[in-house]
This record gives sequence, C-alpha cells and structure tokens, in this order.
Amino acid sequence: MNAQTQPSDPARTQLLAALASLNQVLLGKDREVRLALACLLARGHLLIEDIPGVGKTTLAHALARVLGLSYQRIQFTSDLLPADVIGISVYDRASGRFKFHRGPVFAQLVMADEVNRATPKAQSALLEAMEERQVTIDGETHPLPEPFFIVATQNPSFQIGTFPLPESQIDRFLMRIELGYPAPGHERQLLRGRDRRDLLADLPAAIDPASIPALQKRVTEVHASDALIDYVQALARASRDSNRHQAGLSPRAVISLLRSAQAWAFLHGHAGVLPEDLQAVLPAVVGHRLRPRDPASGKTATEVAAALIGSVPIP
Repeated sequence: MNAQTQPSDPARTQLLAALASLNQVLLGKDREVRLALACLLARGHLLIEDIPGVGKTTLAHALARVLGLSYQRIQFTSDLLPADVIGISVYDRASGRFKFHRGPVFAQLVMADEVNRATPKAQSALLEAMEERQVTIDGETHPLPEPFFIVATQNPSFQIGTFPLPESQIDRFLMRIELGYPAPGHERQLLRGRDRRDLLADLPAAIDPASIPALQKRVTEVHASDALIDYVQALARASRDSNRHQAGLSPRAVISLLRSAQAWAFLHGHAGVLPEDLQAVLPAVVGHRLRPRDPASGKTATEVAAALIGSVPIP
C-alpha cells in the first residue's frame, strides 16, 4: 500500500458513491464535482460563475439529493429584500408577541441563484449567514442548520442587470468554479439521454447528512507537514510580493487554501496533504481573490494560479 494513501475507509467509500451518482447527472464535470464536494467538506461556500444553461442549478440540486440535505432555492432579483432571504417577524395577535417566520436560508443547502442580480442590500443578507452560520432578527439570534452550505450562482458581469459582488462578500466564498460547455461526446449523451430533472428525481442519497459534520471534522485532522505549510506560506508571500495583483492573499485566504487542500486530500484518500493537493484546489480558491493589476489582461483563474505555482518552487 502506498504510504501516502489511507487504507479502505467506509466514509470515503460513501463519498466515492456520492461522486459516482453526481457524475451520472453532471456529465464530464468530474473535477468540478470533486471541487464542489471538497468545498462542503471544508465547511466553505461555493460560487459558480458561468453563463445560463450549463448546469449550475443542476449541480446544486444534485448535491442536495445525493447528500440527503434539505434544499431551498432563492431566485435573486433586483426587487429581492433581505427579509425574503432570512425571514421576518410578524405580530401574533393571539399571543400578543412577534413570531419569527423563517426564510429559505434555513436549509442545509441553499442555492442563491443569480446572486449578482440582486442589489447589494439583498446580497448582504447572506453575509452573517455565511460567516457566522446564524442570522439575527430584532436582536434575537437564530442558528442555522448543520451542515450549512451555500451554493451561489453568478452571471458574467458583462450581462445586463448585474450588480458586482463586493470584495468582502466574494471573499466569503471558499471556492469559485466554472462549469463551461460540455465536450461533444457528453453533449450528445445529454441529447440522447433522459432529462436531467428526471434523473434528479430518481437520485438516491448516498450519505447520511447527520454524518457530514463528522466528515468535516476529519478533514481538519488531515496531516499537513511543516514542509507543506512552508509551501503554503511561500505561495502567499509570492502573491503579496508580485506586481501582477492588486493585493495578495489575505490570512483568511491562506487558511482557506490549506483547508481546501486538506479536503481534497481526504476525498482522494491521502494520509497527508501533498503539494499536488494544494495545486489542485489553488485555481478555485485564489482565482476570485487575486485581481490582476491590469484588468485588461483577462487572465482566467487557472492562468493566475499557474503563474503563482510557477513562481514558487516546491520545498
């Protein structure tokens, strides 16, 4: 047995079954599906940026089905109010008190669809929920369910009717991914196969949702050697010293990078985090945080990550 690989693990067997089910729905998107699952295992939130119609909603719904999570979809529009997201207190004449009616954010997996079509005020309703995993209404704090995972979709900024997400909110997303167009062979399977909505309806849960917090805890216990920590810090330092970015990686971003690498290593059965695990998640973790100093450069997240990896030798 490879020293870098864990022995057979029932939890990982369940995760592999979940991946297999997800890949039956999202054809040819194995890497993106693995990143989404790693994001959940790392207790983060996921931002999917792409044009309409490439499977963003399908991925979110499929994750909820396979993981057995309660699911709510919030359609963000320009007239959406914060109360439409988190809920509202209504006066109950019978009891003579205000009663809190929970909004759709009180679900284990919340899909914030087209989040950048809402105004900044409505977008900010998610901030406390994402960071503190609770919402506060009229001075009273309401905890959110465990696990709690937000999958937000975002249309490209060049499309009509979008409000750019502020950097403080973008930074709350552990990862950002794109799905892109399917390969011709997979697109043909989509044309010939069953409707994705029918597949979703028949998708069984592969994991008991009550076990997910324990899996998330195990991710934090995946060993990261001193040499690996040196590599993480070297990547952060290179991002801060480079003149290619408006600002380097923040301490929160660096912690996010390590936690994501631990989740990727756990998902792939590695006993400890390898440099390859770190490099695998780097584009999704830093691509939305490292803004080019020259916006006209048009570099993708993959290109930004590749340049950063290329500038730092592995210890």
